[in-house]
Parts: sequence; C-alpha cells; structure tokens
Amino acid sequence: MKTTLYDNPTKNAYLLIIFLAIFSAIYNAFLPLHGDEAYYWVWSRHLQAGYYDHPPMIAFMLYLTNFISQNEWGVRLVNVFSMSIAALYIFKLTKMLSDEKTALNALIIFSSVILTHAGYIITTPDSPLILFWSVSMYYTYRALFIGEKKDFILTGLFLGLLMLSKYTAILYIAGVVIFMLLKRRDLFLNPYMYLSMAIAALVVSPMLFWNYKHDWISFTFQLHHGSTSSYEIYPHLFFDFFGGQFGIFSPVFTAVLFFFLIKDRLYFKDDKLFFISLSIVVTLLFFMYKSLYTRMALNYSAPAYIAAAVLLAVIISKYEMKKTFKAGLIVALIFTILGRIAFLFFLPYVQERMYGNKEAVELLAKHAKKGDSFYGDHLTIAAYLTYYLPGHPDADLALPSRYSQYDMWRKKGYLKDGLVLTRDPEETRLKQVYKDVKEVDTLTVTNGLHSTKTFHIYRVKEHY
Repeated sequence: MKTTLYDNPTKNAYLLIIFLAIFSAIYNAFLPLHGDEAYYWVWSRHLQAGYYDHPPMIAFMLYLTNFISQNEWGVRLVNVFSMSIAALYIFKLTKMLSDEKTALNALIIFSSVILTHAGYIITTPDSPLILFWSVSMYYTYRALFIGEKKDFILTGLFLGLLMLSKYTAILYIAGVVIFMLLKRRDLFLNPYMYLSMAIAALVVSPMLFWNYKHDWISFTFQLHHGSTSSYEIYPHLFFDFFGGQFGIFSPVFTAVLFFFLIKDRLYFKDDKLFFISLSIVVTLLFFMYKSLYTRMALNYSAPAYIAAAVLLAVIISKYEMKKTFKAGLIVALIFTILGRIAFLFFLPYVQERMYGNKEAVELLAKHAKKGDSFYGDHLTIAAYLTYYLPGHPDADLALPSRYSQYDMWRKKGYLKDGLVLTRDPEETRLKQVYKDVKEVDTLTVTNGLHSTKTFHIYRVKEHY
C-alpha cells in the first residue's frame, strides 16, 4: 500500500521542521553577516531594556545564542529557533482550527515560500516578531474560543514578549481588539482578560520605563521611520509593495489568498476564521496605506503571512483545491530554491551589501597596531569592525551618519588615534576631524552586475 505524507501528518510535520532547522543552521554558516545583523549583535554585548531603533528582544536572544557560538551560524540560531517554533505553532493552531492534514498543508505552505526562508537567513527583529506573533496567535485563539484561565495568562505573557520584539506587534493587538469589538464584546466583562492585560503590561514595563527615561526616543524614531511629512501619493510605490506580496508569498498562493479575502464571505461568517483573517487584513491594509506615501520594505508585511498560511490551508481543504495547492507549492519552491542558490553562490549580485565587508575588516586588521581605536563611516561598518576584528573591540563612527544607538552610547572624547574603514573616499571629511589622515589601503570588490565598490582604510591621528 502506497504511503503518503498525510498518513502520519504530525510526525511528518515535526520531521519537516527539524529538517529545515538543521539545513538552515548549516547553510547559514557559509554566508557573511548582513550589516544589520552585526549591528544587532553589538546590542547583545550591551544589554538594556530598550534601544533607539527597536525593542530589546533581538538583543536578549542574541545574548543567549552567543553562549553556543558567535560565528555567523551561531548568530543566526535566533532565526532557526524563531522560525522553527513559529512553524510548530502554525501547525498546532491549524490542527486545532481544522484537522491534522490541513495543519500539515499550512506548515508546508509556510515552509515553502521565499519569505520564510529569508527569515531563516537574516537575523533582524522580525525573527522574534514572527516567533511571538505565532505563539501569541495560538494562545489568543485558545483564550477566545476555549477560555481557560491558563490560556489568558499565557496570552498576556506572549503578547508582552511580542511587544518587546518589534513595534509592529501593535497591529496584532489591534486585530484582536477589533475582533472583540465586533464578535466578542462579552470578553470585556471577563476578569481573565484584564489579568492577561496586566501580565502583558508587566512584561513590557521595563521597555516603557526605558523609553520614558529617554524622552520616548525609540517611539519617536519609529513614528517617523517609514513615514513622510507630506501627504503626496506615489502610486508606483504602492504597486511596488502590492506586487511584491506576490513574490514573497508566491504568485499562486497570494492570488488565491487575496481572491478569497475579497470575494468570499466564509471568513466573516465563521468567528474563528474571522479572527485569523483579521491578523492578515489589518497588517496588510496598514502597510499598503503607508506605501501610498513612502517606500515600504517587503519584510514589513511578513507577520500577515503567519495567519495567511493557516487560512490558505483551510481554504484549500474546504474547496478541495488540490491542483491549485500543488501548483502554488511548485512555484513557491522554485522561487525559494533559486533564492537559496543565489544567496549562496551569487551573493555579490543579489545582496551586495553583505559582500566584501568581512574581507575589508580582515585587511584593516593587518594594519592594526597596539592601542589603536577603530571607526567606521556608518553604523553597519562600525558593527562589522566589532564583529570581525579579533577580540571584538568596541568601534564607533568617525564621521557624521544617521542617528543610531552608537550616538546614545557615545561619550565625550571618544575620538582617538587609530584606523577608519569607509565605503567611499573620505579623506576630506576626515581631515575636518583629525590633523593627520593617511590612506593606508583599499579593497575593491564586485558590486552587482556591472560595477565595483571600494573600501578605504585610513590611519588617523591627533583629532581636533
């Protein structure tokens, strides 16, 4: 008798999650860090309750993985852990909502799309966001539709951890509040709900207190980040963002999902599906609205596709769309495999920002002398210096750049003699800061298909 994946869905789900975790951990060892990854890794060496750019969860998780390894694959254990647990809870939620076979399909959808695999590779605050969004959705679902005290307690705990991951978490909370207002107003009289709120508030209170002490600097940054002071509409930015959704979640899966969200009333008639759908709709509509005015990165909408994998699996099961599922899976896997191959073998062409930085720092290290201080011209270059230099010395910026956590850490008199690594010729600007500036080396590497980029290394002395 022929066996299939669906003969033992739970076992095969666990095997798929384990396989992807092991594969990704090995794969990640062959890629240099992205500058943002190095920047967040620097945070893990300076733990605090908040940071200028984001809440602190990414730093906490990196601090823990540092005990395992501080190599590239070790830094990215945050991703492997986060995406694996998220996948597990997508399976658990779909199984509770429907059945094991549908749950396996939800897991397969989530595991096949290129958006998920990008999440396995690059370490950002999106990693803990995806983790705690998935877990929060599972326990919120249990609290709403089963209603046990422990479910409300766990919901409060994980909502707090979600808010410590990335401020985008407020969109998930907004979806839950909308659901309660439209479908479950009785919960506003449930004492367990207020217990859940109190636990969440307790978890986020250190981060809120940190922001209070720093004049709400992190909140202010996020309010202006990805925003514009004008209300001029740019249709091409909207269509770039909207079209990008078909790439990151695969064209077939996205088309089916959007069709049923717009045309079908199934999700509104069924309270459980409506709850799932709100997590998609609130997130996507918010960023689509923002994309009318300014450019939105595609990863901003990533949390929407947690619930999307669940809803799409239910739709495919209900309407017996086996051929559509297979077609969507084939297209998704083609995108993902090509993306994985491109990152591994053609990095200078697909992600040039990751390429050459490690080699530039290694070249700079050859010119280092005892007592040197190290500087970059951008926050990511400073972070690369700390990460890739032997002994992980602290580094800073020698030239003005956008405000960052480095500005909050910086003390007077930080400029000393040493080496500066820049991405452009900066002798003129450096001479405004130092009396003695000498270029000691350069490194030219491939930059995309038709150009190169050159790193410059300067020895600087006697700052003004």
